[in-house]
Amino acid sequence: MVEQRFAKESRCYKTFRVFPTDVNNYNTLFGGKLMAYIDDIASISAAKHCRRSAVTASTDSVDFLMPIPMTASVCLESFVTYTGRSSMEVFVKVITEDMLSGERHIAATSFLTFVALGDDKRPVPVPQVVPETEEEIQLHHTAVGRAEMRRHRREESKKFADFLTTSYSWE
Repeated sequence: MVEQRFAKESRCYKTFRVFPTDVNNYNTLFGGKLMAYIDDIASISAAKHCRRSAVTASTDSVDFLMPIPMTASVCLESFVTYTGRSSMEVFVKVITEDMLSGERHIAATSFLTFVALGDDKRPVPVPQVVPETEEEIQLHHTAVGRAEMRRHRREESKKFADFLTTSYSWE
């Protein structure tokens, strides 16, 4: 029998406030800081789903939809949307809330792929994910197309890497 886990079992939340040390020269949240938070929470969702060590195989996309000002709090929500044999697609939704007005918006979305590792640091099978909510079901159904795009992009990246040199320009 194939092991299964509900998407909600991998769901994680992280909320933080944007401070002056978190912003760029436009006084909005620095994108690199948000990307680090996204990878962090996605890694927790992946580990909760497979109950093993999981490593980031790729950050498939990060779409910044709107700037996040210092007057905002930011809530990241993540969960596993789809699984392969040893890989897991994790979705991260970034919700910003204006602390003065209470207005909320989707500020960014992201898809990442993680691979579960055994004690020997080699990929191991993961449980299938079972979506329940409308959002989980929609993301699950559209995951096959994203997986195909990832495979194609990875093949192209390998070809590109074969073309690149490893020598330094001053050598």
